[in-house]
Amino acid sequence: MPIFDRISTPIESRIANGFARINTAMRSRAWSQAAANGLTPTQADILNLLASRTALLRLSSVAEQLAITAATASDAVSALVTKGLVEKTRAADDGRAIALKLTKSGARLAVTVADWSSFLGTAAQTLASEEQAVLLKLIVKMIRELQERGEIPVNRMCATCKYFGPNEGDTALTPHYCHFVKAPFGNQHLRLDCPEHEEAEKTVQFRNWATFAAS
Repeated sequence: MPIFDRISTPIESRIANGFARINTAMRSRAWSQAAANGLTPTQADILNLLASRTALLRLSSVAEQLAITAATASDAVSALVTKGLVEKTRAADDGRAIALKLTKSGARLAVTVADWSSFLGTAAQTLASEEQAVLLKLIVKMIRELQERGEIPVNRMCATCKYFGPNEGDTALTPHYCHFVKAPFGNQHLRLDCPEHEEAEKTVQFRNWATFAAS
């Protein structure tokens, strides 16, 4: 057995450690950016979430999407309402339910705080375009696994969308097909949060995932 096979920690442990180090940088940047705008990271996340949705969200949906408790979401939303950044209104589908929307000030601030993670994009730019595409696909795979285990909220990813056609593209560079825009696309175009996303039936998701993961 090669010596490094005996003395190295398992590779999955080193990968996890690498993500932990990246997460440390992310937490630091999130706190710094949020604090500079008079927010907590949770409040900034709520602004970003509301800005990314065309439909109004209920408090329970905010808590679910951000993987926080209902109490934490309620406290953060109350603070945002006090600051004039979010307002409560009636849900369109249920006049008894409360939905949340950004005020004009909240929408402007959401744009400002949305770029806190841009430093990661800058780091990703050091990778070759082929490496970026591979990395994005691997991230999609890891996110789906975490979703299946209930570790993180379900994202509006291509992999779970009814419009996704894995390996239905026309070339090696554009192996997939989007039936919403009716065009082929490559791994570099995979989306993690698509506004046109419509969840596919579970049987379709499993079939598409098997095809996608095997490619």
